[in-house]
Amino acid sequence: MFRALDISASGLAAQRARMDVVAENLANSESGRTANGGAYRRKLVLLRPDDAFARALGQVQAARGVRVAAVRESDEALRRVWQPDHPFAGPDGMVEMPNVNPVQEMVDMLASTRAYEANATAFQATKSLGLKLLELLR
Repeated sequence: MFRALDISASGLAAQRARMDVVAENLANSESGRTANGGAYRRKLVLLRPDDAFARALGQVQAARGVRVAAVRESDEALRRVWQPDHPFAGPDGMVEMPNVNPVQEMVDMLASTRAYEANATAFQATKSLGLKLLELLR
């Protein structure tokens, strides 16, 4: 029972991280420049199975959940927009804008929200089963 709770909790944490990154991407979808001078680049969350506990015990078992492996910037090309009056426009009048597509970000947000809800439901169901088991053992 505790394994199921751990797996659901790791899924909740991973999906929360995805939602945070999507929110950051949406907030910067029209940013002209970042602190390091370039246009904002879309960030992606990379998830991996979390089997570190099993490996530490020397056991070869199924994964124990999921964890955030890394948050990295997208390799997609930046959008180039013609705005000759923009303060960051180049000599050709083009401005590099973030490679964030708000529609894609909203789809990612919906997917991570649904995954979060599924993990929360699984967590609640496991907790309810545990409570029912305790009632039966009384």
